[in-house]
Amino acid sequence: MAEKRQLLFCYMLVFSLWSCIVYAVTDSQDAAVLRSLKDQWGNVPPSWDTSGGDPCASWEGVVCNNSRVTTLGLSTMGLTGTMSGDIGGLSELISLDLSFNRGLTGSLSPRLGDLRKLTVLILAGCSFTNSIPTELGNLSELTFLALNSNQLSGEIPASLGQLSNLYWLDLADNQLTGQIPVNPGLDNLKVAKHFHFNKNQLSGGIPGKLFDSDMSFIHVLLDGNQLVGSIPSTIGLVQSLEVLRLDRNSLNGSIPLNLNNLTNIIEMNLAHNKLIGALPNLTGLISLNYVDLSNNSFQRSEPPTWFSTLQSLNILIIEYGSLQGSIPSGIFSLPQIQQIKLKNNALSNKLDTSSVSSQQLQLIDLENNNISSVTLGSQQGSTLMLYGNPVCSSSLQNTVYCQIQQLDASYSTSLVKCGTQTCKSDKKVNPQTCECAYPYEGTLYFRAPSFRDLSNASLFMSLESSLSTNLSLSPGSVSLHGLSFNDDEYLQMDIDLFPTDAELFNRSEIQRLGFALSRQIYKPPVDFGPYYFIASPYFFGGAIAGIATGCAVLVLVLVALGVYSLRLKKRAEQAMFFSKPFASWATSGKDNGEAPQLKGARWFSYDELKKCTNNFSESNQIGSGGYGKVYRGMLSDGQVVAVKRAEKGSMQGGHEFKTEIELLSRVHHKNLVGLVGFCFNQGDQMLVYEFMSNGTLREILSGRSGIELDWKRRLRIALGSARGLAYLHELAHPPIIHRDVKSTNILLDENLTAKVADFGLSKLVSDASKGHVSTQVKGTLGYLDPEYYMTQQLTEKSDVYSFGVVMLELITSRLPIEKGKYIVREVRIAMDKNDETHYGLRERIDPVIIKNTSNLIGFSRFLELAMQCVEESASDRPTMSEVVKLLETMLHEDGLNTNSMSASSSGTEFRPGNNNGHPYEDSLNRKEAIESDAFGYSNGCDLQARAEPK
Repeated sequence: MAEKRQLLFCYMLVFSLWSCIVYAVTDSQDAAVLRSLKDQWGNVPPSWDTSGGDPCASWEGVVCNNSRVTTLGLSTMGLTGTMSGDIGGLSELISLDLSFNRGLTGSLSPRLGDLRKLTVLILAGCSFTNSIPTELGNLSELTFLALNSNQLSGEIPASLGQLSNLYWLDLADNQLTGQIPVNPGLDNLKVAKHFHFNKNQLSGGIPGKLFDSDMSFIHVLLDGNQLVGSIPSTIGLVQSLEVLRLDRNSLNGSIPLNLNNLTNIIEMNLAHNKLIGALPNLTGLISLNYVDLSNNSFQRSEPPTWFSTLQSLNILIIEYGSLQGSIPSGIFSLPQIQQIKLKNNALSNKLDTSSVSSQQLQLIDLENNNISSVTLGSQQGSTLMLYGNPVCSSSLQNTVYCQIQQLDASYSTSLVKCGTQTCKSDKKVNPQTCECAYPYEGTLYFRAPSFRDLSNASLFMSLESSLSTNLSLSPGSVSLHGLSFNDDEYLQMDIDLFPTDAELFNRSEIQRLGFALSRQIYKPPVDFGPYYFIASPYFFGGAIAGIATGCAVLVLVLVALGVYSLRLKKRAEQAMFFSKPFASWATSGKDNGEAPQLKGARWFSYDELKKCTNNFSESNQIGSGGYGKVYRGMLSDGQVVAVKRAEKGSMQGGHEFKTEIELLSRVHHKNLVGLVGFCFNQGDQMLVYEFMSNGTLREILSGRSGIELDWKRRLRIALGSARGLAYLHELAHPPIIHRDVKSTNILLDENLTAKVADFGLSKLVSDASKGHVSTQVKGTLGYLDPEYYMTQQLTEKSDVYSFGVVMLELITSRLPIEKGKYIVREVRIAMDKNDETHYGLRERIDPVIIKNTSNLIGFSRFLELAMQCVEESASDRPTMSEVVKLLETMLHEDGLNTNSMSASSSGTEFRPGNNNGHPYEDSLNRKEAIESDAFGYSNGCDLQARAEPK
């Protein structure tokens, strides 16, 4: 018996060794390097400790191509140890990400310079020390370099100027000293857009040669150093510049006059220096949102005229300055102004705030000036601070204006619906499910936000939504708290990202999230500006991991015996899947795997669609987004179609694919986009639509398409869209709720006929007696019905609310949420029924309408209908069929045809097909996309998330 057991053990051992040999695919040199790194690092992933495991086959964070290691990504793994010089042996490495591992210490290895194919190097948020190796200048392919938030010291090597392809350079938050190297040096970085050197100990002057008209800088962040000398006038040559932070240095001299040339600049912060001379003339800076000139030594002067002329200005700060005389009253009526902070100056005479008209104005801080009298207006809810002025000893004594006041509390993600739920240990309450889980935690730092209002719920809800969407998390699974502006004038906040339907993220998910945030794949709403993220260590389940490690030896033998049979089974299942691709859609195990019975939708083979799109060539690509790419194709019968092909591993995919083809195949209406067919073959998911030559309504309203819509055409587009939705709500059986009505989902054909598209989130109302569907909240922020958001009960009136927002877009051409302002609230506040022509919206109406239309027929009724659609309570909103009737009545009473969309409807010439975009493009951001990152984490993110970081 003992002999039999020994024989069985030997057989198992031989089989195990044979299995390891069969699946050992990693190049021997690369494997040796990785094993050396494993020996020097602590807390490596468990898969690295598996005896005999092959790196390319099973090691987490390792990606290979043809047996060579091309990606090493171990973000937020809790690694400890130092960086071995052996890492230079990974000669095919393209991407290296070790971010957020505070246990990694010591010097950066000079052998990093041997990684000649490296394009991405991210070592942010570790504890590396000593100098930056000059050998990094050998990485000629490098495009992204992030060494921020370490303890690096010494001077910046001039060799970094050899990185001619570099567009992101972040050395911030270290202990770097010396001067900024130029000639030769960083002045050779002609394509660099992001120059982040803030929070170091850099000294000397800012070299004039660092800037010229050939530079592409968008963000120049030099704040928090020890820089001296004057601001070089050459900065005014870089007209692409959007954010300039030179604050908290020791700069002196006068401000160059040609800074007025920076017409694209959004934020300018020159505070806490020793600048002299006159205040700069910023009259031409039409995009300026934020300016801070505090704590300098400018000569005494009256407030300059540009105070009242910058229409985009949100924040004006000149504290501890030399202003004297009266504040121009025009500043209080700037349309975007939110905060005016002029404390500790010598402002005197009479203060008149009766002209306050901005609904956004939150704060007027004039503490410690010489103001002797005040004429108060309504203040429109803003806070006026006058503590320390003579007026507080007379007419305003004992009023709230002369007391130390607190601003509104900062935003925090609500857990009200979770009641008194609490969690033990390190778990936290998921705001979406109200269950306890281990979130991925960290701190987000926004280095140049264009606002200072921390109580603006809609603004921070848009941030929550963009985080969950672009990081492929469930809606509502992001929690923000601890918002504040720190001593560096950065907006910092703690964020918790929760896993979907689980208690823990796995290691691959943590690596993906860490990479997306350190690599700047995630793009926040534009108001938040440049950011960086520092992750906290993540709990991967220590007790469970310990037990698993202890059992690993016993399990290994069993695994070895089972590998072969499992592989055979997997191959069989794949063969079954490809032969019966719809089997996984069955609601029970009795499904035969055949395609659903779809009326009017044609099944295409993979080869057919490959041929009609010219092998999915780039020249035929007309769109790209979270689902995948869209190609223009021509079928054998000459019909032009749009082929929407899912990315491999798309985070959307299966359910949305099934929903869309099942719904579109059985609903037919001239105002719904037509589904020609689909392909579900060899693992590919493709939808084939009718081709819509004039893009999305959003593209046209933005002005990118070149088409100008007069008022009559906008009325017809509204009517067409409403008819499509009314059909879904009342004539489809069972009724359908679209759930994602927005201007990017309204497509226009060659005659500008509106058609509703994208049914991936739609829901059937199977129980008409209930009148609603209880479901997880999904949709697009800005269009989302607040009642649905609160109750999670979806009704047809949720679509009505979203359509009302689209109607307001037709009037204003503005996005629903723009610079933190919500279109519904803005219009509601501004409406004035005493203005019979424009209802008080003259400044908000799209100028294109006024230019091309002499008489806005039916405007007041259209506006009133839109506002009825966006009532807070669903019961106060009309149905879509009522909306259709009212729109038809408007058009009929004014003698307009409600069916034709011909060019004759306006005197403006219309040329079909002259738009630059395409209706199936998911993203509104049309910046040039870069290649997918080596990790492949771009899959499932929208185009904006794959664009060059900004």
